[in-house]
Amino acid sequence: MADTKREIERKYEGPAAEGDTDGDTVMPDLSRVPGVAGVVDKGVAELDATYYDTPDQRLAAASLTLRRRTGGADAGWHLKLPVSEGVRDEIQAPLSDTVPRAIAGLVRSRVRDAELVPVVRLRSARDIRHLVDDSGALLAEVSLDRVRADRLGGGASAGSAAWTELEAELADDGDPAFLDKVEKKLRKAGFKRSDSPSKLARALAETGGVGAGEAAPGKASGAGKSAPGKGSGAGKGSGSGEGRGAGKPAPEADPVTAGDHVLAYLRAQFDAIVELDPAVRRDLPDSVHSMRVATRRMRSTFRSYGKILDRAVTDPIGDELKWLAGELGVDRDHEVLTERLTESLGGLPRTLVSGPVRTRLRTWANARRGGSRRRLIAVLDGKRYLALLTTLDALVTDPPLLRAAGQDPAKAIAKAVRKDFAKVSGLVEEALDQPPGADRDHAMHEARKKAKRTRYAAEAAAPALGGPAAGLVKSMKSLQSLLGDHQDSVMTREALRELSALAHAAGENTFTYGVLYGREEQRAAAAEAELPQAWEAIATQTEL
Repeated sequence: MADTKREIERKYEGPAAEGDTDGDTVMPDLSRVPGVAGVVDKGVAELDATYYDTPDQRLAAASLTLRRRTGGADAGWHLKLPVSEGVRDEIQAPLSDTVPRAIAGLVRSRVRDAELVPVVRLRSARDIRHLVDDSGALLAEVSLDRVRADRLGGGASAGSAAWTELEAELADDGDPAFLDKVEKKLRKAGFKRSDSPSKLARALAETGGVGAGEAAPGKASGAGKSAPGKGSGAGKGSGSGEGRGAGKPAPEADPVTAGDHVLAYLRAQFDAIVELDPAVRRDLPDSVHSMRVATRRMRSTFRSYGKILDRAVTDPIGDELKWLAGELGVDRDHEVLTERLTESLGGLPRTLVSGPVRTRLRTWANARRGGSRRRLIAVLDGKRYLALLTTLDALVTDPPLLRAAGQDPAKAIAKAVRKDFAKVSGLVEEALDQPPGADRDHAMHEARKKAKRTRYAAEAAAPALGGPAAGLVKSMKSLQSLLGDHQDSVMTREALRELSALAHAAGENTFTYGVLYGREEQRAAAAEAELPQAWEAIATQTEL
């Protein structure tokens, strides 16, 4: 069983801390920090931590730290996930000889099939002070750590380092502004912010390793081993006439060619999938939806920019992304319907609510959700998903670029976006020509999907094409919202028919389902009535 703690801390080096191996740095007097009524000496704790990573340090490259620590009040396994500067989520699990399963899953998108091995041992003598208010409540813990780091694994790169640093960690649910007050006193005492974000980062840097936040040599931004495989772009230039991959930038390079811009967008989506994986496993708000959107963006980009990336390579990958999006959507689509129905039901006057409608809705929602959470975790732990991550890593590392990839973005990218926009235009016109009914519903649904694809294509194009592409993103988002509300109404009416049938079979009053159905018909009709004017504004204002 793993527990989660939000950690907000800052690290400092003292006047004699840099290069200090003799322990000359002393704990400063913090009794005069505003709000502090007392400083409680908690003694010295002897901590012994072994940090784990892959041999090529994929966790360090992503600023993740995984350790097994003894000593102190929280001995056990700790995984720290970055949230923002100075803020991390610490996942804790009890001591064991091997990495606990709950923690291993949270790093699987980075580690994949690689082995986790000990890379650094840190032994610290931690002199601890508690800063408390006038009621005795903890405000922050300040500790002076005398650290010795030893590189593990042997070899020529193995080395040792020693230093002293001060940590100021905010109490749970504390006001982050309090750390500013502590820092002001520390600066007056000669302390400065540490250049290293963590002890591990400093240990790796000073013992011959890769510091946290640095890319492992030869790795893409997703930090994974590229799968061997044959690319179909061989022999096809990307502008320089030197075959597949010619002209491909390093991930840090500013994009220049059409291929550069498309790859930058794809890398961003791949990074999002990898980074969101732990959040999905932890069931954090909006994580599943965000990961699903990233898969859709990648798949859509493959289709929109088929003249830049070889679709003989990307189409099979797109099929796998479609599969993953479907697995991620098992709960999400049902949640959207449930939220819409709950909101609509809440807006009805009591006189229009007949029978146990709310109970029926809860039962229906829970029945659909049962077991799906476990199923999703099983998908993320499965070989198919991990193989997809490895394939995507290989794709962004060695993409199957076609000749158009070397062209000016204003030509190749703009052409692709215009083509997508033309498809949207045709589908909207088709929907407007249809009478109300199933055919119009289908046409509007297809137009919504193409509007989303055009939006994603314009997002990829925006850094290269500027204002016109950004304007198209905004227009397509607006159109997508309008058409999406219409499609939600279609799906909600289907759900209401199902609920009504279940209620009828149980002998319940079905009047309220009919009322809600009628209201959904009105919402759909309003969207259909709004579409002509909305589309006219988009069609006349869009230039690319």
